[in-house]
Amino acid sequence: MSSAPMIFAIPSKGRLKDQVEAWLADCGFKLEMTGGARGYSAELAGLPGVSVRLLSAGDIAAGLDSGDLHLGVTGEDLLRERGDDMDSRVMLLRALGFGRADLVVTAPKNWLDVDTMADVDEVGHLHLAKTGRRLRVATKYVTQTRAFFARHGVADYRIVESSGATEGAPAAGAAELVVDITTTGATLAANGLKILSDGVILKSQAQLTASLIATWSPEQLGALQRMLSVVEAKGRAGKLATLVWPAEQDAAGQAAVAAFVAKGGSRRANGALLATGDLFDAAAALAAAGVEPVTVSRPDYVFESRSAVLDRFVGVLESQF
Repeated sequence: MSSAPMIFAIPSKGRLKDQVEAWLADCGFKLEMTGGARGYSAELAGLPGVSVRLLSAGDIAAGLDSGDLHLGVTGEDLLRERGDDMDSRVMLLRALGFGRADLVVTAPKNWLDVDTMADVDEVGHLHLAKTGRRLRVATKYVTQTRAFFARHGVADYRIVESSGATEGAPAAGAAELVVDITTTGATLAANGLKILSDGVILKSQAQLTASLIATWSPEQLGALQRMLSVVEAKGRAGKLATLVWPAEQDAAGQAAVAAFVAKGGSRRANGALLATGDLFDAAAALAAAGVEPVTVSRPDYVFESRSAVLDRFVGVLESQF
């Protein structure tokens, strides 16, 4: 009997869906819809044993948290909103560099004397003494707001849970402060809000995330291993370049780049694989040693035999039993 596939969820719509699809394609995994163009299931060409589900980013966070999904791509902000003990239920495997947004505390621009969380604490005391009411904080991110305010010792406030356009709450008279996600700050500014100087709760981005609650079979772990090996090889390749020189000059060439190899590069036949940041310095060292001509190429993938990320994930899984 064949094992059930690893369930991998990606966003079903919007810019994040496009970015995830582009990232997968860049790694060599083409998304192939199995439920038609408007379906919500797919497969990844080149990665057998994986069933792709297309869900909302919020549903992906919930599915990973509950163990209904093995793997998914969603925003870190949504994962952390699931509770302070998030790390006991999911593991962030790889930050993907897109889907960036900051979760921030904001106040009205005309609150000239309020720029820090300490100022909020002081205003909260004064507001309570004057009106008998606590400051209202409008947000969809209740868990992270409470934890952040507690870390800053702010107690005289109450949460107003928002389901609509949170940034409009102060203008509508529904709240004094806003905690919300922003990418550029433009929408907040347009609504007369400013970000507190120490009010960044989380710098979020899309994360490749695995569930620690899901049941993992050896075959499903094998599919994860294959996927991670390719993803990591692609990411590694983006930071490396291969320099090649004539075979008869190999001894001089290896001597010229020895210091760069020692920093984390590796020797190759008649060449070396080096960090791209060292490329021009290495080329200068080779020129000074009279090694020429030197050509440079960029690898598509750089595979290694083990994945430290996978080893850590498996280690946590095993510790739970």
